[in-house]
Amino acid sequence: MAPKRDYYETLGVDRSATEENIKRAFRRLARRLHPDVNPNDPEAESKFKEVAEAYEVLRDAERRAHYDHFGHAPPGAAGAADFWGEFGGFGNLFDAFFGPRQAATRAHPRRGSDLRYDLEITLEDVLAGTTTTIEAERVQACEDCDASGSRSGGAERSCPGCGGTGQTQHVTATPFGRLSTVTTCHTCQGSGSVVSDPCERCGGTGRRGRAAEIPVEIPAGMEDGASLRVTGAGEAGERGAPSGDLYVFVHVKPHDTFERRGRDVLCEVPIAFTTAALGGTVEVPTLEEPEELSIPAGTQTGEVLIIRGKGLPDVRTGVRGAEHVKVRIVTPRSLTPRQRELLEEYARAGGADVEDERGWFGRFRDALRGEG
Repeated sequence: MAPKRDYYETLGVDRSATEENIKRAFRRLARRLHPDVNPNDPEAESKFKEVAEAYEVLRDAERRAHYDHFGHAPPGAAGAADFWGEFGGFGNLFDAFFGPRQAATRAHPRRGSDLRYDLEITLEDVLAGTTTTIEAERVQACEDCDASGSRSGGAERSCPGCGGTGQTQHVTATPFGRLSTVTTCHTCQGSGSVVSDPCERCGGTGRRGRAAEIPVEIPAGMEDGASLRVTGAGEAGERGAPSGDLYVFVHVKPHDTFERRGRDVLCEVPIAFTTAALGGTVEVPTLEEPEELSIPAGTQTGEVLIIRGKGLPDVRTGVRGAEHVKVRIVTPRSLTPRQRELLEEYARAGGADVEDERGWFGRFRDALRGEG
């Protein structure tokens, strides 16, 4: 067995310390090392016992005088068993020194759990908003007992397991005295009361799982991944406690025609090369009805034309974005004899020329030849 440490060293005071110094030192160490502060920490428990034993000896003038002369010699010294027997364990010592601890309050019926639901909507739903119905399995208030948990609707009675306190106390005998442990009552789960005639449908809990249809309103302009909270649409609370909430996470399905970019939408529209060269109008799709779009003469493939107010609304202001139309010029794969004749005539007239016909390669070749 390891030799005991010097009591003064244990408390962190010198041998000339006053009674008040010793008391102050013990108070500081006890607050830090007490088992209630360090649950399941054997080292802290051991140190607290050592500190408490040192304090019990040094606070008493007669015991302190004997210790100063004879050290840890048995006669007259306060043994650990005597010390803990006098104070009745950790809790009693702590209460005697710092005052009684406040008892834990009885557990109240718990609020219902929140639920999550992932909902897919279309781009058209984002444009106009929509109302849908979610079908989900959730814990709801039991209709048979009106959420009371009692078959007859009678009042609850005090729990026989804890006497209505919601807690049970277990006392364990140790070599140093009695150690008292307080835990939540398993019979009533800390509520302090039980139902005398439990409802057969819910088993006395006041709630049971059932399928539910929950209406959800999706406002226009919802962003992909955004969520909505439906207050009180989660699981029912215990025995009349408030219900939880339902969180609906919105996911927008990919669209066959449009790509979303914030409040704007983008689509690609093919046009004839004659329309691109001469100008004209083409019918383009929108999220509502098709619309006529003016194509300026000389439009090049890849150019983007904008239709204002045909995008998606802002979820807060309702102001709509724009539709961006990317033009793709289509070259015909086959020509009639007349079409070929006209195009050849067009080419002979210089229509086959393009801006800066030589291009960078032609200019590079001419430079090598000395042609400017």
